[in-house]
Amino acid sequence: MHILLIEDDQEAAAYLSKGLSESGHVVDHAADGEDGLHMALNGDYDILVVDRMLPKRDGLSIIRMLRADGKTTPALVLSALGEVDDRIEGLRAGGDDYLVKPYAFGELLARLDALTRRGSDATAPTLLKVGDLELDLVTHKVRRAGKEIRLQPKELQLLEYLLRHADQVVTRTMLLEQVWDFHFDPETNVIDTQISRLRSKIDKGFERPLLHTIRGRGYRLSESD
Repeated sequence: MHILLIEDDQEAAAYLSKGLSESGHVVDHAADGEDGLHMALNGDYDILVVDRMLPKRDGLSIIRMLRADGKTTPALVLSALGEVDDRIEGLRAGGDDYLVKPYAFGELLARLDALTRRGSDATAPTLLKVGDLELDLVTHKVRRAGKEIRLQPKELQLLEYLLRHADQVVTRTMLLEQVWDFHFDPETNVIDTQISRLRSKIDKGFERPLLHTIRGRGYRLSESD
């Protein structure tokens, strides 16, 4: 799943991002309500995890504006406010579920899975493609020109992120934060190594390379050079 986490508590955000990434999901993070609303309006997400109390714009107003704009992406509200009236307000604002802090990560993960199943339908995209390369989000199978390609979990997560940002330059910082959950450069060659391994699997032996290095900027998954 591609998840947007809107949470201003950096420690909580790091904990959630790490756990969700380790569970095989791609996580984008916004640290305040304005950034969160902008990303939710303009991004392609399977689910939103929204803290209720946020700087600049509170979580429930984000959800109300998304619903008014016609966005139906499932939203899980996180809040320390756990009274019945608080939960009712969260659901009436357009939230699909409401989880009271403190919570167990396993319960949050189970609720996200349930919301995804509830919101899935025949028209929901389950396939990411660039050219003849495709990733099935349900089975996690990768194929190029009909040939199945076996990837390790981190390679699969890296490919999903690149596919979701196809034709865009993805920087090292973006990869470190969203795939490895590093909010600093650990000065290792982890990205270079994983990109090299992924490139050898999805490009080697095929007529046209899809994974390009953009010198001084990052990487781009695209049919064009």
